[in-house]
Amino acid sequence: MTKPRVYVETTIPSFYHEIRQEPEMVARRAWTREWWDEHRMDYEVFTSDAVVDELERGDFVIKQDALKLIEELPQLEIDQAIADIVSAYLAQKVMPADPAGDALHLALASYHKCDFLLTWNCRHLANANKFAHIRRINGILGLFVPALVTPLELLEKDDVP
Repeated sequence: MTKPRVYVETTIPSFYHEIRQEPEMVARRAWTREWWDEHRMDYEVFTSDAVVDELERGDFVIKQDALKLIEELPQLEIDQAIADIVSAYLAQKVMPADPAGDALHLALASYHKCDFLLTWNCRHLANANKFAHIRRINGILGLFVPALVTPLELLEKDDVP
């Protein structure tokens, strides 16, 4: 049986090592760690050079820890097809005009047919209000539509009826 494919974008290794103490940040860190440590092996997990580049450009205390967390993950290839998809996303206003950011992550997960794009970016990616637009544009482009989820959504809960 094939494992579901998960594309891990930048916020996941960042939140795994989050140090802020606000309740929301502590909760996101806990859920991220629970998924990563206890459920990641149930999936085929990927990242990309785009994630590595974003982490390397960052100026934060836990940068090296975040990079180390993903160093063994296979990286999805970024080629001209991905660049063309990013251009289409930007032209259709699916994502903000930051070609190295959210549009690139979505293009990678879509093109490489990942079942899930795992993120804590609830403004541009894991956002139910944007999903219909993403699904429509991916349909026009003939692309797979990954589920845009947070680690919390991938935690298996036995106590749910």
